[in-house]
Amino acid sequence: MPLLCELPLVCVVTSGESWYLPLLEPWTIGFMCDGLFAALLAGLSCALLGVFVVFRRMAFAGEAMSHTTLPGLVIAQSQGWSLALGALASNLITAIGISILSSGASRRRGVREDATIGVVFTGMFAFGVILTNFQGSWRDLSHLLLGNILSVAPNDLWFMVIAACVIVVTLIALHKELELSSYDASYADLIGIGATRMRLTVLVLVALAVVSGVQVVGVILTSALLVTPAATAAMFTRRLLPLMALAVALSWTAIVVGLYLSYFWSLPPGATIVFLAALIFVCAWSWRKLSRS
Repeated sequence: MPLLCELPLVCVVTSGESWYLPLLEPWTIGFMCDGLFAALLAGLSCALLGVFVVFRRMAFAGEAMSHTTLPGLVIAQSQGWSLALGALASNLITAIGISILSSGASRRRGVREDATIGVVFTGMFAFGVILTNFQGSWRDLSHLLLGNILSVAPNDLWFMVIAACVIVVTLIALHKELELSSYDASYADLIGIGATRMRLTVLVLVALAVVSGVQVVGVILTSALLVTPAATAAMFTRRLLPLMALAVALSWTAIVVGLYLSYFWSLPPGATIVFLAALIFVCAWSWRKLSRS
C-alpha cells in the first residue's frame, strides 16, 4: 500500500540535542503519518460542522448520523465495496429521511424532530445490527464500531480530502445563509433564505464529516469528535469565525496528543483522541467555573 509519507530519521546528534528524537519517532513510520493525516482531515471536517451542530442544537442528529452509518458499512464490507461510499449512502438516506419526516405533513401531525431522529436513528442502527448477523461475528466488524486509524487505505484518504474540500467550500459559499439560519431560523425564512433548506444542507455536510470521522474513531465515538471540540470552543466565544478556528485547534490538539499517547502507551488511538477531547472540555468548564467564583 502506498504511503503518504515515509520519513527515515537520519540526523547527526550531538550531546544535548537528542531530546526531540522521541517526539519525531512516531512520524518515522509510514502508517502513523497516514493516520495523522487522516485524523487531521476528520478533525477539520467534524470541528467545522460541529460549530453549526452546537448552534442549531443538533447534537442528537449528529449522534444519529454516526450510528446510522452501520448498515452502509456492513453492506459495503460484505460486498467488497468502498466503506466510505457505503457509509455516505447510508447517511444521505438518514439525512433526507429526517428532513422529510420532520417537516410538512409530519409536523402538522405533531411529530417532533427529536422523535423523528430517534425513530430513524434506532431503525437504521437496528437494521445494521441485523445485517451483521450475516457477517459471522461482531469481532469481524469491531474496526467499524471502534475505528482503525492506523489502517486507513489510500482510497479512504482521497475520500476524506474531497469531503473536507466540499465542506470548506460550501461553508465559505453559504456562510451568511448558514450563520443567519443558525441564529434566527424564523427571520431567515422571512427574508427568503429557507431555514429548512439550510438545515438539510447542514445534515448532508454532517453526513460527509461523519463518514470521515468513522474512518478515525469508528461508529460509536464519531459524534464526540463532531460535538465536543465545538462545545468546548463555545465556552470562550460566540463569534462564528473565531469559534470555528478554536474548535479546529482543540480538535487537532486532541488528535496529535492522542496519537502520541496511543503510540508510546499502546492505547487505542480513536478512544484516546475522544477521551482527550472530553478531558479538554471538562478542564475548560472547570476553569470557567473557578474564574467566575
